[in-house]
Amino acid sequence: MPSDGSGRQPKYQRIAAELKAAIRSGRYGPGDRLPGENDLMAAHGVARMTARQALGVLQAEGLAEARKGAGVFVREFRLIRRRGIQRLAADVWSQGRSIWAADTEDRELVVDFLSATDEPAPSAIAVVLGLAEGARACVRRRRFLLDGKPVLLATSYLDAALTAGTAIAEPDSGPGGIYARLADLGREPVRFREEVRSRMPTPEEADRLGLVPGTPVVLVCRTAYTADGHAVEVNEMTLDASAYVLEYEFDAQ
Repeated sequence: MPSDGSGRQPKYQRIAAELKAAIRSGRYGPGDRLPGENDLMAAHGVARMTARQALGVLQAEGLAEARKGAGVFVREFRLIRRRGIQRLAADVWSQGRSIWAADTEDRELVVDFLSATDEPAPSAIAVVLGLAEGARACVRRRRFLLDGKPVLLATSYLDAALTAGTAIAEPDSGPGGIYARLADLGREPVRFREEVRSRMPTPEEADRLGLVPGTPVVLVCRTAYTADGHAVEVNEMTLDASAYVLEYEFDAQ
């Protein structure tokens, strides 16, 4: 009989695969407690470290979470489906809605506004924004929490000379956010470019996002352009990879 190769998997991966299949089948639902280390050791005849590694796989993939003194439970948090194209449509922010509306549906979104400062523009950012050497940038730093969980860190860079004295430099930039305010200034973004990559988080990122050890982050760098091709914003985002599905829907050209 042909082999599916499962026998060559480490034991902890096989145990993790069984647990994931049980979650998919509904045997363990959101909030249910998964078998503990002792249960897995007895059921599979493995050492404690192997059982611990198996549960660690589910935690690293965002399927389960450990609760101190209680065990490991199926995660109740619903994944965020980030609709990369629909969320940036002009008819979202031009009508005073947040671009997050396409992602969050009816869920509770809280934005921790960390700072809006006037700083020297980093050299790479200055090049993209077309700023002269030594020019300053309006830097907006935020942390986004959905259903009480930190899911994203974002830092936006704009030309400080353009945004000085406007709501863009304030904690609350008003209905429609900074894109609507740029439109008020005659610098409406009409095209966006996003670069996406992944890596392991820095200690600061892991702390701010409350990440389980071993969880990677997704980095999204978005640049917004006006009709004349001038970049007006660079937004560097750090996403909890276990919390997101990145969706891009577009027509074939």
